[in-house]
Order: sequence, then structure tokens, then C-alpha cells
Amino acid sequence: MNANETGYELKSARYLAREILTRALRPGDRVIDATMGNGYDTLFLCETVGPEGRVYAFDIQAQAVETTRARLRENGMADRAELILAGHQEMDRYVTEPVRAVVFNLGWLPGGDHAVTTRHETTREAVQKALTLLRPLGFLVLCAYPGHPEGAVELRELTELFSALPNRRFNVLHQRFLNAAPGAPECFVIQKQT
Repeated sequence: MNANETGYELKSARYLAREILTRALRPGDRVIDATMGNGYDTLFLCETVGPEGRVYAFDIQAQAVETTRARLRENGMADRAELILAGHQEMDRYVTEPVRAVVFNLGWLPGGDHAVTTRHETTREAVQKALTLLRPLGFLVLCAYPGHPEGAVELRELTELFSALPNRRFNVLHQRFLNAAPGAPECFVIQKQT
């Protein structure tokens, strides 16, 4: 039986993240891409929020900013995003309005230097700031990659942080495949209630 016959197929953490964002975002929304990378999520967010929306995208590597800028220009979306060469833990310096969603795709820049990764200290700080910037019923969607040493630390730290969030203010979902290979990506989805 293929996916077309069942109507829905369980897929990766990134697939779940995109599914949720597709359902949650509306034209005109303000959103943050906390880990710009090669710009695929930034482009998706720009397409989803439409011409009246705004995407704030962060990365610490100039290569990521340039690749993303080129991708957005190729697709006619450059005017919908502000690309910021800064760590995601600095987001509150650049974004002062409430946002509908904050997206994290942790790890390293695909095709880049694997020695440059997101770090648990700055990721934790960024997540705390993101939760503050979320508007009511907004979403934080985060894909963690525990298949490398820093990624394993990030996953452990984030699981602890998210588990301690008050359930009257936040709903927290943690998706992982129990029979996946070790180090498989995991997805967290947090919705702010009030």
C-alpha cells in the first residue's frame, strides 16, 4: 500500500514541522527562521506568509545569508524577509513585534563546515526568547539532530526545558520515531496558550 492509498504517511521530523507550519500560518503573519541555513525554510515561510507577511531569518555564517538571499531573489521573495547575520539568541534585538511562529532546524549548515554547529547554550537562550516573542496560539517548531555530540546535548537540554514549561501556558509535543536509527531527528512543537 502506498501513501496515496492510505491518505497519510508518517515521515521525518522535518516533514511534521512543515505540516504544522502549513496549517498554522496565515497570510500576513510575522515569523522567525532562527536557523537560516541554505534558505529552504526561509523561502517556505516567505511563500506561506504572503506579500503582506514578514520573515526574520538568522544565521551566524555569511555563507548562509548569501545563499538564502540568492534563493529568495530567484523566487521573487526577497522583499518578504529580513536576513540577519547574527546568532538566534540575539533575536529579541531585531524583532520587537509578536510573531506567529519561530522555526529552529538545529545542527550545521548543509554543505558547510560541520565544526560550526548550533550550541546548547545559545539555543536554550534563543528558545527562551522565542517563547516570549510568540503571540497567543503561536508555535515554536524545532527539529533537533542528536546524531552528533553537540546535538545530543542540545536534545537533552531542550527536553528538560520543554518538559518544565507550565502546561497552563504551553502545549508541548515531542515527536520521535521509536524504531528509527540512533541519532534520528526529533521534532518539538510548542504552542503558546496565553
